[in-house]
Amino acid sequence: MNEISVIIPAYNEEKIISENLRHVFSYLKNNFGKFEIIVVSDGSKDGTRDEVKKINESAIRVIEYHPNRGKGFAVRTGVLDAKYGHVLFMDADLSTPIEELSSLWKYANSHDVVIASRALFDSKIENPQPFFRRLFGLLGKKIIGLFVVRGIKDTQCGFKLFKLEAARKLFEKQKINRWGFDFEIMFLAQKFGYTIKEVPVVWYARIESKLKLKDYITTLFELISLRLRRY
Repeated sequence: MNEISVIIPAYNEEKIISENLRHVFSYLKNNFGKFEIIVVSDGSKDGTRDEVKKINESAIRVIEYHPNRGKGFAVRTGVLDAKYGHVLFMDADLSTPIEELSSLWKYANSHDVVIASRALFDSKIENPQPFFRRLFGLLGKKIIGLFVVRGIKDTQCGFKLFKLEAARKLFEKQKINRWGFDFEIMFLAQKFGYTIKEVPVVWYARIESKLKLKDYITTLFELISLRLRRY
């Protein structure tokens, strides 16, 4: 029987969380025998938590804390609270549609970690980001590939599937709380010898991205600190 825990980090997603959450719930209900959705409200200042609570489904629960700690902290919180044999984390805006899980699931049993990628030949990018974001993203991928994670073209796509045992070990050792957590988790997965599969997906750029220029700079320092850190 297919079983999965889905982690959705959320920060001030009051406007979209209800509709998107219902969509994810419907997909999982139609495709999985057992599932849970854990929304982690990362210090939200709006009604994100209340919107989640309005969906009266036992398979959906919300974890909330204050203040904001960063996406990496939110994902870690959800992953360590997951109970089913596979764990997926995804973005609240559905930039990678939940339907793309079917592409990752093909490798769920043969690999410890299966990640969505926007950088493979068959990947499809809809509504591309502005030029400066694409430029910084490309530079970031090059730096990550040279100094941190080898052989993976896109470490930063927010749609990743793990076997539960692997997820717990990796996220227990996670140190980076903000945007750099993705490449840290991939670095650790390679370090500990977990099998990783990169899969092309459809990806939609969010118009009102929360990622700012200062975040790119912060992430660069996180990358440098990762190279100096001992695990």
